[in-house]
Amino acid sequence: MRGAAPDMADPNQLFDDTSAHAGPPGLGYRGQETPGMGFPAQALLTEPMSNFAVAYGSSLASQGKEMVDRNLDRLITISKLKYYFAVDTVYVGKKLGLLVFPYMHKNWEVRYQQDTPVAPRFDINAPDLYIPAMAFITYILVAGLALGTQNRFSPEILGIQASSALVWLIIEVLVTLLSLYLVTVNTDLTTIDLIAFSGYKYVGMIVGVVSGLLFGRTGYYLVLLWCCIAIVVFMIRTLRLKILSEAAAQGVLVRGAKNQLRTYLTMAIAAAQPVFMYWLTYHLVR
Repeated sequence: MRGAAPDMADPNQLFDDTSAHAGPPGLGYRGQETPGMGFPAQALLTEPMSNFAVAYGSSLASQGKEMVDRNLDRLITISKLKYYFAVDTVYVGKKLGLLVFPYMHKNWEVRYQQDTPVAPRFDINAPDLYIPAMAFITYILVAGLALGTQNRFSPEILGIQASSALVWLIIEVLVTLLSLYLVTVNTDLTTIDLIAFSGYKYVGMIVGVVSGLLFGRTGYYLVLLWCCIAIVVFMIRTLRLKILSEAAAQGVLVRGAKNQLRTYLTMAIAAAQPVFMYWLTYHLVR
């Protein structure tokens, strides 16, 4: 009876249980073996073709980096960019005073040392990027404050304000560069110089908007008018030496149509500053 028990089957079982006769686990048909199990994945990385591909890719990446660095250095060198930020507290204070009250300043020529302009902290007439950059950021903050006092502030509106100010600055610089090219002016003005000179107007814009917040629209118009006149005088006295540098270097006065075009160009660049100053600030004061 004990030996016959394993042969007895359940009457309700449809199929015979063959698990008891199965072989050891892990053994199966040869056709069911996983393909490639005998070839480890690390072997692919050690093949000569893979090593060549990795080395070639690294070489291309290094060459691309060198090309980008070389072209970027051709456009603007780091040392040249550092020159425009070589300022100190004394220079910033004097420069801000010159931008607001340029009428008493006599000598507008940039000083040179061995054919190289001295750093801005040693020469108040040298252009810099510190004041334009800080003035642009402060202008955006003051614009946000003005919009907040009028219950019109939102991140989208402030973003539009910043984007429009930046776009107008880029357009102004590009138009100036094109005008200098068309007039064929031989000048030592660089693109960074134009960005610096165009960015100085944000100082007057800040003063005008703050005056409008404190004293209303009357204070805004009076102070902005003063700052507009000041920036026009500053730009004319500064750029006339740059744009007319060829004649100034020779110590003669260039006459004729070419000199008139240069004079008109200088006046146009200076006259454009009040237009931008009013356009970018009038809606901030109510």
